[in-house]
Amino acid sequence: MALSEHRFDDAEVAAVYRAIEQRRDMRHFLPDPVEPALLARLLRAAHLAPSVGFMQPWRFVRITDTALRARIHAMVEGERVRTAAALAQREDEFMRLKVEGVRECGELLVVALMERREEHVFGRRTLPEMDLASVACAIQNMWLAARAEGLGMGWVSMFEPAELARALGMPAGAKPVAILCLGHVPAFYPKPMLELEQWAPRQALRDMVFENAWERGPVGRE
Repeated sequence: MALSEHRFDDAEVAAVYRAIEQRRDMRHFLPDPVEPALLARLLRAAHLAPSVGFMQPWRFVRITDTALRARIHAMVEGERVRTAAALAQREDEFMRLKVEGVRECGELLVVALMERREEHVFGRRTLPEMDLASVACAIQNMWLAARAEGLGMGWVSMFEPAELARALGMPAGAKPVAILCLGHVPAFYPKPMLELEQWAPRQALRDMVFENAWERGPVGRE
């Protein structure tokens, strides 16, 4: 079969797949600042993401105040301890993991869902959570662009949304969904950190792809 006339050239295609394969959820950062032009490129990459009904529900808050960064870190640390307690028998194992780089990263961003989302019905009448899916696409765009640029990024989700929203003066209805640690790194992990730490293995793709109906077990699978 002939290749599509719209296909990128081989080197460009390989670069896209390389960024996808080598993207990592980073926790270890260098203190070097991120160049303003580079940060602008990454934000633009995020803003080019697809969104349901073209609603573009993402909002980014750049954290430059050191006291506010410290306050956010305290929020994350508090939730880390509560998460550990909820994990019961894996509590000690979890507490040994490094799960954020809020204090060390060159740039700290909070990504939020905009307010008044209920006004956007296109594509959301039966799946209102598609606004969150759209924001996730924007974050993934930034993640892949950052990896291509040689920067690390980590998505931190351990915080109370209402508490963080108050700290950032968000309007009623807006909701923070991610704290992004962004910056230069000493090295990229050869595998996802949680896989390296044996928290969980990567599951086999063959167990996650079905045809025509949901398959309920390994029947018929090697």
